[in-house]
Amino acid sequence: MFGRLELLLYVLLAGSLVQATGVPALGENPVVDGYFGDPTVLIHEGTLYLMATKDPWGGDDLACFSTTDLKSWRSHTLNWPTYDACISESKNGNRVWAPEVIRGPDGRFYLYVSVGSEIYCGVAAHPLGPWENVRKDRGPIVHSQRGSAVHTIDASPFIDTDGRVYLYWGSGHNWENGQCMAVELEPDMHTFRGAAKNITPPNYFEGPHMVKRNGKYYLMYSEGKTIDKSYQVRYAVGDSPLGSFTKEGRNSPILSTDEQLSVWGPGHHCVFSIHGQDFIAYHRHRRPYDPDPMRRQICFDFLSFDRDGWIERVRPTESGIAPLAGPLE
Repeated sequence: MFGRLELLLYVLLAGSLVQATGVPALGENPVVDGYFGDPTVLIHEGTLYLMATKDPWGGDDLACFSTTDLKSWRSHTLNWPTYDACISESKNGNRVWAPEVIRGPDGRFYLYVSVGSEIYCGVAAHPLGPWENVRKDRGPIVHSQRGSAVHTIDASPFIDTDGRVYLYWGSGHNWENGQCMAVELEPDMHTFRGAAKNITPPNYFEGPHMVKRNGKYYLMYSEGKTIDKSYQVRYAVGDSPLGSFTKEGRNSPILSTDEQLSVWGPGHHCVFSIHGQDFIAYHRHRRPYDPDPMRRQICFDFLSFDRDGWIERVRPTESGIAPLAGPLE
């Protein structure tokens, strides 16, 4: 794991390389060519898999890439989800958005995704599939509800150290702050164990993501408009996966617009680890900044905690997190 001094030296060296040569280090941000948002990262058998929303405003399927060295990337086409393969009378015209993928206790992989403003769950034996809907009727595991204050998108799974599984989701309507819902899942990874609970933390809009460290639960999320510079990453801390999350953590927001670094509207992130070091994957707006139409880029950077257990502010970099020596897990 990187120490604080080693991390600082790495960031300074990478930044010096960019300034001295004009050529970003290998693994530079953005990590892949093209315009994508809402990244999820999974590392399996030495390969990092990246899935994301296609810009602008989603596509008929997801973007998917893989790498074994954080330098060379392969593009993949997933068989599922597609907009047409997700069957529901209550879905709207919103496309395929905001994937999150996780390996379940049974060794299989589970993909949670928003289609038509409803949440679907797929299962596969491998991150590249073939994927199939966990429901035989090809429907969602969370339907949208007309008139509800909860926009049913941005599902994020979390497996606790005791093996219990939780699902978080929720956004707002009309760019007003939203509500975060949470529920414990049965071992099948999609059936609710009890009723969903409203655990909305302060300044929440969307994009929940749970991290556990030293017995504390860090509910991370985004606030602001994904279409402009107000988008940012915040967090709150609780003593259980279902909260309460009534106060924000120190340094929140930990990632926000930095015009000096030409980083606009960073958010909708996930956290992953390599060799014990935490990293954050997030999207930012394209350069030069132009919110119309929305075009986002995927970036990786270091994520660190201070000695008191608070998440430190993330420094957006051009060099990203690579090159890292050795295998990815």
